[in-house]
Amino acid sequence: MRRGTAATALVASLVLAATACGSGDSGSGKSGGPVTITWWDTSNATNEAPTYQALVEQFEAAHKDIKVNYVNVPFDQAENKFDTAAGASGAPDVLRSEVGWTPAFAKKGYFLPLDGTEALADKDAFQPSLLQQAQYEGKTYGVPLVTDTLALVYNKDLLRKAGISEPPRTWDELKADAAQVKDRTGVDGFWGSEKGYYAEPFLFGEGTDTVDAAAKKITVRSEPAKKAYGTWLGLFTGKGLHKADTTADSYAHRQDAFVNGKVAMTIEGPWEITNFYKGSAFKDKNNLGIATVPAGSTGKAGAPTGGHNLSVYAGSDKAHQQAALTFVRFMTSAKAQETIALKNSTLPTRADAYTDQVKADPGIAGFQKVLPAARPRPALPEYSSLWTPLDTELPKIADGKVSLDRGLKNVELAISKLVPDFTE
Repeated sequence: MRRGTAATALVASLVLAATACGSGDSGSGKSGGPVTITWWDTSNATNEAPTYQALVEQFEAAHKDIKVNYVNVPFDQAENKFDTAAGASGAPDVLRSEVGWTPAFAKKGYFLPLDGTEALADKDAFQPSLLQQAQYEGKTYGVPLVTDTLALVYNKDLLRKAGISEPPRTWDELKADAAQVKDRTGVDGFWGSEKGYYAEPFLFGEGTDTVDAAAKKITVRSEPAKKAYGTWLGLFTGKGLHKADTTADSYAHRQDAFVNGKVAMTIEGPWEITNFYKGSAFKDKNNLGIATVPAGSTGKAGAPTGGHNLSVYAGSDKAHQQAALTFVRFMTSAKAQETIALKNSTLPTRADAYTDQVKADPGIAGFQKVLPAARPRPALPEYSSLWTPLDTELPKIADGKVSLDRGLKNVELAISKLVPDFTE
């Protein structure tokens, strides 16, 4: 869930024009020279990319026969750009693929199966559920690079000033705590998101989801789902609850308020840890509180498992594929993941990368504790695309422009076109 800047997007669009032809224009090694592979990195250009670029330099120093053409592609543009490039047989040799994209591109034949290859030589070191998310029809198409989930992040000092000793465990408790924070500190207690991904914990708390993949049924308008979205909607009105922000910069507004102590609690992922530490409220990193998202009426609590895999383009020739596999193994090694975690405060995908030094970061340690409550995404290539109609309708619902029932009906209709073999 990254946000690219306009400047980054412009630079990337110019670079992509030169690199979209992918491995076909990279060195083949036939003349004895090194093979040049292209890697599209979708990490944050400011906070994360420098770490990956440094690792590329380390890789090249250790592998004189392979060069890496590094291209940073804004996350919010990468899926469509890769889809277009792969369809034209000109995609990069390696893609930092969001976990939801991996089975979708595998279904289209764009990714190389990695089982039994060098890239997955350390297969047993990775968290099994993360490998499961990288699979399509029994084959593995990505190696987990970083993982994430959503959590309730909170300002310990503000909660303490409000007389609250521990974070809320239910949405009702959150509402009560938000009001108490407002009464005693003057700032809002909670600021929620109007985006579909951030509404998932409300669905999980009612024991449901947008679809039931096993039953091939659309459940976004089921009674449990309506209850979940009703709870979500109710957190935009009331004492200490920040009103819905449906502007184009809503994400940035919410983040700025939290990191600077203008709101006590929000729902967020570990990709923002480095930004949290830059805010005035978290100059002391230990002031950042991280807890499992509150539970719904069923007593269940949890959030979707996110993250990114490294995947290899199936359209590359054998020389480039082999070089790409070597590169993927290096970048997902325990040492590389430790480096990424220490520099970027992101969560490793293998247990041996959680060294004592990594776990000394309170942000990483906090999110590691909530990971067991994270829910793997169902084996449905279209799953991540189901959030798109929610991202269209939920802001309208939150803004009062359409009713909850009407908005969910619109979502159901849109989802039925994405998974036409599912029943309503």
